[in-house]
Amino acid sequence: MAAEILYTIHFYVLFLLLTIRFSSSFIGNGDNYRRNVSLELNPGLNSLLTPLPPGVGLLHVRALGKNNTLHYLLCSQGAPALLLVHTSSISSKVVVDWPAFLVQNTTGSLKVTPESSVLYSNTLVFTRLWEYDDVNDTADPEHLPPSSFFQPYELQNFTWGDLNKTLDPMANTALLCGRDASESFSNGSLCLKFSAFDVEGRDQGWPSLLHNANSSQLRVGLDGVAPRSNRSRFSLELQAVGDTQPMSRVDFLRSIDDEYTPSIFKVSQWVSSPVNSTSPVLGYAQWKPVAYRRPSPVFEDATPCRHSTPVLVAQLPPSGLVLAYYGGESQTTGLNMTFSITGDPFYNTTNYLSWTVLVGLGSPPVDSFSPLVLVIMAVGLGTPMLIILLGGVCVCVRKNRTQTQVYEPIN
Repeated sequence: MAAEILYTIHFYVLFLLLTIRFSSSFIGNGDNYRRNVSLELNPGLNSLLTPLPPGVGLLHVRALGKNNTLHYLLCSQGAPALLLVHTSSISSKVVVDWPAFLVQNTTGSLKVTPESSVLYSNTLVFTRLWEYDDVNDTADPEHLPPSSFFQPYELQNFTWGDLNKTLDPMANTALLCGRDASESFSNGSLCLKFSAFDVEGRDQGWPSLLHNANSSQLRVGLDGVAPRSNRSRFSLELQAVGDTQPMSRVDFLRSIDDEYTPSIFKVSQWVSSPVNSTSPVLGYAQWKPVAYRRPSPVFEDATPCRHSTPVLVAQLPPSGLVLAYYGGESQTTGLNMTFSITGDPFYNTTNYLSWTVLVGLGSPPVDSFSPLVLVIMAVGLGTPMLIILLGGVCVCVRKNRTQTQVYEPIN
């Protein structure tokens, strides 16, 4: 009996070790595709001949692949915008006609050449910041009377900081901070932290979105803004512009694993894909429906967020980058991202709010089960198997002993 039980335990341990080994190899075999990322501020500008107005900057990120290139352009002229251009050439480049670009009413002043190499482009624009007085604590701006809303903050009118002071070529990041002229922003700011990635990985801070070499990230932070009521909540207006296929629908993905973003089991994806087609996603903006009320949050600082249904917008957003690149040959959709739910603290409890979105090419990254969850599942499945095996061994041994005692010869 002891030998059989020992054999069963050895089998169970071997089963767990194989499961853990398989889990680790499964997790490790992710997207290993790598790009060579470089950052350039105001490409082609001769500041002596064409001085930049205060608060205007254009960050160009070039992500070179094996046979293609991704161009990211973050611009603070007008409403801040992030343009993604995918080309089939490893020698494609950004060309800016700076005198025409700074006029803000000239189409075609920004190009990616050769233009025949451009396969896909899309732009995410941050247009407005809405503030409303949530007197009844409903956290539902769509059903509030117009009198509950304050005058929105038009981000095109913000004064934006100098990107040159926040650019970090080693980390592939830049921080763009802006302020409104009102007293509410006298000690506050709205910041966009941009990050480019050369390989698959995960951001350290919550919500720890999974990224790959075909994606970039923007973390939006509202810090120190004086609310205009004691029950103020905020909503952020976003618009997406595309040449032929703008981001037109939001998909949802669910998971049972919340290791990297505690208590959040869903991912939202605002995607661009051909209409009435089974073709894969062309581009996306991906986020987890959660925001945080502190820069270094704990679990209690998380607050859910939700979005409105994307709708077509008749006119282009007020972004110098969009007009310069697309002109009139584009389509625009928009949605609002609303932060907090009923019962959550209002903005004035911390005077801080952050939300993170991933912008990229192709199908969005998908979280798989973490090694910890896989091990827990293995133990959960393996333990009943061990109990069944041990029970079967004990029954067989006992039955064998009973039969031995019944048929034992009598002297």
